[in-house]
Amino acid sequence: MRKGLLTFATVGLLATGSMAACGDNSGGNDQAGSEQTPKIGVILPDSKSSARWEGADRKFLEEAFKAAGVQYDIQNAQNDKTQFQTIADQMITSGVTVLMIVNLDSGTGKAVLDKAKSQGVATIDYDRLTLGGSAEYYVSFDNEAVGKLQGEGLVKCLTDKGVKNPSIAYLNGSPTDNNATLFKNGYDSVLKPKFDAKEYTKVADDSVPDWDNAQAATIFEQQLTKTGGKVDGVLAANDGLGNAAISILKKNKLNGRVPVTGQDATPEGLQNILAGDQCMTVYKAVREEAKAASDLAIALAKGQRKETGQTVKDPEGGRDVPAVLLTPKAIYKENVKDVIADGYVTKEEVCTEAYAKLCTEAGIS
Repeated sequence: MRKGLLTFATVGLLATGSMAACGDNSGGNDQAGSEQTPKIGVILPDSKSSARWEGADRKFLEEAFKAAGVQYDIQNAQNDKTQFQTIADQMITSGVTVLMIVNLDSGTGKAVLDKAKSQGVATIDYDRLTLGGSAEYYVSFDNEAVGKLQGEGLVKCLTDKGVKNPSIAYLNGSPTDNNATLFKNGYDSVLKPKFDAKEYTKVADDSVPDWDNAQAATIFEQQLTKTGGKVDGVLAANDGLGNAAISILKKNKLNGRVPVTGQDATPEGLQNILAGDQCMTVYKAVREEAKAASDLAIALAKGQRKETGQTVKDPEGGRDVPAVLLTPKAIYKENVKDVIADGYVTKEEVCTEAYAKLCTEAGIS
């Protein structure tokens, strides 16, 4: 897995100037601009790797587009590269003025972005940067900071349990997702010094193709078998992979004894934290990410540009891509309630009958 792919350069603050009123919906589709009907296409990656894509991103993007009065089309490629390209072609043909994508890999993403650009359609990389791509903006979180929170979380939970010289297994994200590389850079920055000092021992380090949770369970079961059951902590790159590891730990009656990390603050991940089976997760306020991306998309659809005040270096394309990078937050049992209070998930989703008492104990009302 490649490391050190991105560097961040903060050059100011996100411009917050007001936008022009929504254009007339009778405009033509000759070229993206203020006289064309604003229409935004969004391609989400899948619905299996994380509950966030359909449960949060779609909802918050729809809310923003409806509030702005612009036309939009949000579709999900369901981890199918051919379908991803087909959806993009259909959206371009239908007259979208802006195309926002969460790429499945940089190769497929680049082909879609380049075709859109050739047709005069403005583009945005949402959540994942397309390496070598041509997107006009990139909106995401500081993904190395996400990984650092995961590494710090695992250290905290191992320390709280008093584990000495713990054996650590990595369940990394998809090798085709640049974010997975950044997450790993982040948690390596915390854990590698401990490995080097022989305070911790890394016993397994595997990536999970396509963030596939079923494959993650198989991979972790193999890790556990190879180590003779000697795994004291699991650095899982998101809640789905974490839950896969927990399912295997349960089979071996090790759940609750082995700290497991996560990311995305999914209802399942939060339930695992409340139950003591998951150490922590990382909350990324998708509402803010969707708002930042939709603001840029709406402006582009109306022929306007906004200054973001940040850039991200694309090492393959050599470009400094205008970017918005938001700040993640670590979630432990004591602040699970913060995710619900923020409206990212509901009490009803998390505090089902099996977790009602745990929710009350955690101060979720």
